[in-house]
Amino acid sequence: MKILETLDETIAQPGFWDDNQEAQKSLQNRSALQRQVEIWKNLQNASDDIGAMLELSEEENDPSLLTEVQASLTELDGQVAEAEFKALLSEKNDFNNAFVAINSGAGGTESQDWADMLLRMYLRWGDRNGFKTEVLDTQYGDEAGIKSATISFSGDYAFGYLKAEIGVHRLVRISPFDSNKRRHTSFASVFVYPEADDDIEVDVKEEDLKVDVYRASGPGGQGVNTTDSAVRLTHVPSGIVVQCQNERSQHKNKASAMKVLKARLYEMEQEKMDEEKKEMEKQKKKIEWGSQIRSYVLHPYQLVKDLRTNVEVGNVDAVLDGELDVFIQAFLRFNSSETGSAA
Repeated sequence: MKILETLDETIAQPGFWDDNQEAQKSLQNRSALQRQVEIWKNLQNASDDIGAMLELSEEENDPSLLTEVQASLTELDGQVAEAEFKALLSEKNDFNNAFVAINSGAGGTESQDWADMLLRMYLRWGDRNGFKTEVLDTQYGDEAGIKSATISFSGDYAFGYLKAEIGVHRLVRISPFDSNKRRHTSFASVFVYPEADDDIEVDVKEEDLKVDVYRASGPGGQGVNTTDSAVRLTHVPSGIVVQCQNERSQHKNKASAMKVLKARLYEMEQEKMDEEKKEMEKQKKKIEWGSQIRSYVLHPYQLVKDLRTNVEVGNVDAVLDGELDVFIQAFLRFNSSETGSAA
């Protein structure tokens, strides 16, 4: 509350809008804090209401009110658990928007189809949780699926949630591309970058950039448009390459690619200064057997298992349709306890 009051005093100052970027950041912080305060106020009000119902039940000797009290307590318990979970999202970039990069592993069409399934899974998760999503770039496979994709997620705590997905994802199934119906194991990697805050200066010099434009294409080489609107940016000093072909405008594609580049450069700089970020980067392992964080088994049985937290879900279809919260929440609690133990 004190922080919120201090922010309100700052916002009320006559020269508040002299620095527009700093003003926007202050308003964003205030909005986030206000939401947290409202959550706990609502929980307190609900607790008070339950206490009042319990007293009324005792005064009037009305056992039927106890059923209503029990139902309200169950609902309150769920709300408290959700509020406690959101309190775990307190690291520096947790509130930021996020970029998710998906890359297929070795294995050609099999892993490319798996990468495409992951792309759909994350888009469905974003839709379920109210995030604005945009596929910035897709590199299609030669026969099916995708070689890689980059998605932006816009909304509160996008990076905080999605950082739980960093790592290699393994799929076991009867291959739809194998005429002999043999079982195949496929791998794809997922990495997540926080969008850099507007007030953080990421110095990208024009002379350090190699800009290539080309014609965007879709599955099977079919043209998305007839102009060279797709943009590939290569940051020569770091070797980072990003590309975007989602928009028909070359200008918009370049702007989107620059956002992703700045996010990756910002993350690189953070890793140099922050040991925790270096630990996170270690999760970005080689895309092969033994380095996966989660297994999705469709045959000979159905099970999704997170190998970090041991959380298991038997409804594979639901998970692939975007029901990831059980895994994300378990990882964040696990990560929080590990960080606490290390401290």
